[in-house]
Amino acid sequence: MLGRPLPESRQTAPLAGDHRVLRGAAASAGSYRGRARVVTALAAAEALEQGDVLVCPTTDPAWTPYFAVLGAVVTDAGGVLSHSAVVAREFGIPAVVGAAGATRLIRDGATVTVDGTGGTVVVN
Repeated sequence: MLGRPLPESRQTAPLAGDHRVLRGAAASAGSYRGRARVVTALAAAEALEQGDVLVCPTTDPAWTPYFAVLGAVVTDAGGVLSHSAVVAREFGIPAVVGAAGATRLIRDGATVTVDGTGGTVVVN
């Protein structure tokens, strides 16, 4: 990571009820609501299904084929020029990157709303 990370209080904030919002970089425009699939290793990515929201530490070119089935992408690290961001734009799916702690704070199977225009992820 280059630069200083955001303080934890600026990365996540509580919302009304049981909802929580994570903030990151708005990497690929659009909004999508779907099931979060927390995948921390490429070997586990084969469990992804059509419309899932991939939540992972980061991606590299080996992850690219999975973008064809995703509804959106959320990563712990990265910026608007990261692999995740560029490929999400190519596939036309919303992406929020650099949402520090996303793989820790989002449970697998949770419903999330990814706002790739505003750089937020709402966890229900």
